[in-house]
Amino acid sequence: MRPDPPVSDTLTTVSRYAWWLLILLAPVVLLNYMDRQMMAAMKYSIMGDILDLNSEAKWGLLPAVFKWTYAILSPLGGYIADRFSKKHVIVGSLFAWSTVTWATGHAQTYDQLLWTRAIMGISEAFYIPAGLALITDYHTGPTRSRAVGIHQLALYIGIIIGGFSGYAAEAPSLGWRWTFDFAGIVGMCYAIPLFFLLKNASKTSAITAQTEKISPLRAFAELFGNIYFIMLVVYFTVPGIAGWVVKDWMPTILKEQFDIGQGHAGVAATLYTNIAAIFGVIIGGYLADTWMRRNERGRIYISAIGVCCIIPALFGVGNAGTLLATVAFLMLFGLGWGFFDCNSMPILCQIARPELRATGYGIMNFVGISCGGFGDWGVGIMRDAALPNNLIFAVFAGLCAAAVVLVLLIKPNRKLLR
Repeated sequence: MRPDPPVSDTLTTVSRYAWWLLILLAPVVLLNYMDRQMMAAMKYSIMGDILDLNSEAKWGLLPAVFKWTYAILSPLGGYIADRFSKKHVIVGSLFAWSTVTWATGHAQTYDQLLWTRAIMGISEAFYIPAGLALITDYHTGPTRSRAVGIHQLALYIGIIIGGFSGYAAEAPSLGWRWTFDFAGIVGMCYAIPLFFLLKNASKTSAITAQTEKISPLRAFAELFGNIYFIMLVVYFTVPGIAGWVVKDWMPTILKEQFDIGQGHAGVAATLYTNIAAIFGVIIGGYLADTWMRRNERGRIYISAIGVCCIIPALFGVGNAGTLLATVAFLMLFGLGWGFFDCNSMPILCQIARPELRATGYGIMNFVGISCGGFGDWGVGIMRDAALPNNLIFAVFAGLCAAAVVLVLLIKPNRKLLR
């Protein structure tokens, strides 16, 4: 077998595999988010089939328990990826969550469904920190935001495809169980060629020796001893809560508020938002990389602009009186989310050294997704209490405004700006 291409190779060699890497990882992240979004899009079919799934709070607990297990294991997944092989973490995670996706289609009770979502969170927790860290190993400063943005582009396509699953759930010849079976089998099959095609980025012996000496306690102490890392964790978390609520609850809200079918609601909630997000990561990645040539805070500014778009979008979604107006605000949300999403890992790269980045992103996932789980569960409780949507979304918009102030206070480390 050929040795892994070193990061320090010629620009042509590195660039060729750096872009090939994004092609290899695109189906992985697509399946990752498609598997998550399908459940939200097929809510009514699943609730009609699982008889003891009989309240909004119970439904809200399904995405919540996924997020909690996902969050708890994310720092461990990041640490393992930093210490050992990102390739093996990525391939193993893909195969494991695809197996659980297949098993979800065979759940017969609420408890079984709850367990599959919990185990799904465990298996998926290892991918994102490892995947993004591997991308930034190959893509240094000049292409970093664009590369992360392209990776996230595939993520949004996965959400869009998952949004269409509501139609499959309503089709008599298919149904919600078939969609989980199909997605699971595709993921398990793709893991096989991915194992042979994916390559870790080689590092210099000096870095490797230093990496081997870093214990979990030391890694966590170094990260949490950096005030800017703590600020980034909080900043990453707040818009993320709003993002999870939009992904997990918007199909239900649109169906009920505008009296449309489950399939129509799933598409309306995901298609236009994520098309806008695709433009957001492309434009935001390009602008961030370009701005960085003139100002070391370029990525921070672009991310902050994105969250500034999310704030009015949340107010609009909560108060819009027509489906067309709601979709327009969701598109504004998606555009802002793209600016925010493609720069979170690149900003982390400006304040944390390479051998701590997967661990750092795992910690960000832990905090952000834990809070997102409570957000999902909380929305279910608030809806059971008949609180209006405009009040729910106004709370999230206010929190995002505070997050913008916080990110603007982060100061990049000039030694890490490559």
